[in-house]
Amino acid sequence: MKAKCSFRNAGRADAALVLQFIRELASYERMEDQVHATVETLELELFDKHGAEVIFAVADDGREAGFALFFHNFSTFEGCPGLYLEDLFVKPQYRGRGYGRALMRKLASIASERGCARFEWCCLDWNEPSIGFYKSLGANPMDTWTTWRLGKDGIKALAQE
Repeated sequence: MKAKCSFRNAGRADAALVLQFIRELASYERMEDQVHATVETLELELFDKHGAEVIFAVADDGREAGFALFFHNFSTFEGCPGLYLEDLFVKPQYRGRGYGRALMRKLASIASERGCARFEWCCLDWNEPSIGFYKSLGANPMDTWTTWRLGKDGIKALAQE
């Protein structure tokens, strides 16, 4: 089912709303204690440094039903950019109405328009509803790859070696 919605890009005045969506996503993922973003850091990173972009799915009632935060990466093998989806979240009251699919369709259109060879994201391995959703889009898990991470302390330690 296609959601009847419109899309709008987030602007500086939306930083608090973006943070609200991030906190709701963190709650869903059981990671509330890991949110350190603030309105000020989001304003700086999203709108001054332009490190990422945010789009909202706006429902017929005029409210933001969902959001997607994404940025470009680069594929050396393909020799062109890719689109990386960091966060996708649809508010519970709007789920099951096609807003998630509409956001993913919009992101696929952006990736296509910008000449991206890949559109990628991560999903928690316990999140069966999202896994089923992503499979319904025709996406495939990259089960031969493992995501590795250095946090702030690890970055600092390695940089100071």
